[in-house]
Amino acid sequence: MTTLTRRATLGGLLTASSTGFARAADWPERPVAWYLPFPAGGPTDIFARPIATHVGKRLGQTMVIDNRSGAGGTLAAAAAARAAPDGYTLLVGYTGHTYAPMLYSKAGYDFARDFAPISAFGRVSQVLVINPARLDIATLAQFLDAARKKPEAVSMASAGLGTVPHLALEALQTRAGVRFNHVPYRGSAPAMQDLLAGQVDALFTPVSAVVSYVRSGKLRALAVAARRPERQLPDVPTFSDAGLADFRTTSWYGLFAPRRTPAPILDRLHAAVQAALAEDDVKKVWAEQGAHVELESRADFTNFVALEIERWSRTARAANVQME
Repeated sequence: MTTLTRRATLGGLLTASSTGFARAADWPERPVAWYLPFPAGGPTDIFARPIATHVGKRLGQTMVIDNRSGAGGTLAAAAAARAAPDGYTLLVGYTGHTYAPMLYSKAGYDFARDFAPISAFGRVSQVLVINPARLDIATLAQFLDAARKKPEAVSMASAGLGTVPHLALEALQTRAGVRFNHVPYRGSAPAMQDLLAGQVDALFTPVSAVVSYVRSGKLRALAVAARRPERQLPDVPTFSDAGLADFRTTSWYGLFAPRRTPAPILDRLHAAVQAALAEDDVKKVWAEQGAHVELESRADFTNFVALEIERWSRTARAANVQME
């Protein structure tokens, strides 16, 4: 390459870089689409909308909620991964996005390769509950002993194949060396109905979904799969306190952009989301759902997501489940 050619190439790169920074400085000049992986009215939608409203006010542009449900959230993720990395298409991601490519052969994205984490929204802890009319058990240790003595005799419901409750029970089987009779349902509501009716023994579920049933005695909570006890069920131990160290399964939500989105845009979005999370109406919505709002740096969230991808992908591979 001649000196003249090198200078021309360098000049082109500097011009492209300068143009990119100029675009980032002017962003956003039009509405920004937020792709949501589930239908309107569900938990993801309920969590995201007030945050999007506050982010829009702070940035001076409308954040447009675009519900793209289907295939375990992979439709929304694949569409966002194909979008231009210009800050005008974002993904509201959740736990399932980290492992869905292990389950869906045509997921259409690689979470680690295709997305840049922006900010956490919050996390919802899962709790292991049983129907005490079916299982005369008071502790996690007794529950696991029963499963070891009679493999697959203890039935565990889930909200469906590939859901967080399903992967949670798969992880518990691996960690504790037990085998359950997995009974997948089409959604969390029918799974809960059959647990209450005594058709199945146990279930992993968000804490907020069972507080009233636990307090009334219809269900018994054995352990919370979180780092610390839940304020809604303060007397229920964590898995670590109950004897299974560092067993945690949370449903978390956050905001992501296509990889190669300019860092200044990511930083502005992170600051806007963090400010939104501090708003009283946002905190109220999340508290009503039993969720914990997460105020943390973009670097911390990025590290958390990397660990989640590794952990959940390993669990999904071990489960050996293939989805269509």
